[in-house]
Amino acid sequence: MRMKVDNSPDQGTEVQPQVYLQTQQNWKFNIWTFVRKQPLGAAGGLSLLILVLTAIFAPLIQTFDPLLQDVPNRLHPPDSRFLFGTDSFGRDMFSRIVHGARVSLYVGLFSVTIGTAAGTLTGVTSAYAGGKVDLFVQRIVDAMQGIPGLILILALVVALGSSLNNVTLAIAVAFTPRMVRLSRSQALMVKQEDYVLAAKSIGSSPVRVILRHVLTNSMTPVIVLATGYLGTAIVTEAGLSFLGLGVPPPHPSWGGMLQFGARQYQEAAPWLTIFPGIALTITVFGFNLFGDALRDALDPQLRGH
Repeated sequence: MRMKVDNSPDQGTEVQPQVYLQTQQNWKFNIWTFVRKQPLGAAGGLSLLILVLTAIFAPLIQTFDPLLQDVPNRLHPPDSRFLFGTDSFGRDMFSRIVHGARVSLYVGLFSVTIGTAAGTLTGVTSAYAGGKVDLFVQRIVDAMQGIPGLILILALVVALGSSLNNVTLAIAVAFTPRMVRLSRSQALMVKQEDYVLAAKSIGSSPVRVILRHVLTNSMTPVIVLATGYLGTAIVTEAGLSFLGLGVPPPHPSWGGMLQFGARQYQEAAPWLTIFPGIALTITVFGFNLFGDALRDALDPQLRGH
């Protein structure tokens, strides 16, 4: 009796490359579709990518040490050596703006991430628990929303002290109540869905239902709102630095550079305010464009056919 030998290659060695190629093609197709349907959003995403790369490779992009003082070249206008000119201490403005991107990106990402994580978990848990727990949590949120956001941030920064981490924490606390409201409203709808009721009926724990089903299906509007708040967080940090409550000098901050240039050298050295203002404007505009495009892409009612 002869046995038939199967000389065909192992199926497992073919499936994985096929799945990888299919996934790679899907990503390319999704990116191309997004660029074609949302050109402004793609432009905003490109500006954000440039910001991230600038912050990561700031030591390689800088032309001088951002903290190095060169008094003989103080208030030097922009030229081929000093691309954005120098300030009153002779520090290179181009290098300081490049390193200022690190501060803005750090504050924006971490403040929004902390506020989004804390607010989403609180809002989803409050909506799922209901009853007195939901009533108690929402009254605390009402009290926090009764205080203007900027006033709350200023009070926290004054109480905690002026530093990069304290500014980040204060902005995160101010953003948390808005995330709680949004995630709670979304979770109130999600927890009535059939798959949530089915998870309860088979004995899933409340923690599993919240994390596995309610939270994951409530994240779309939260992600869109968080993307829009990134620009707001950067503007808030710049405003605090402009008021002298942000990142302490001599560390570079776009808001601090604006305040320093506008206070004494607006007419004599206008480049001290022009270039930090342009960097801040492009960054915030890019976040807003990308956030609007992301909302259109993720919202089924705005997605189109």
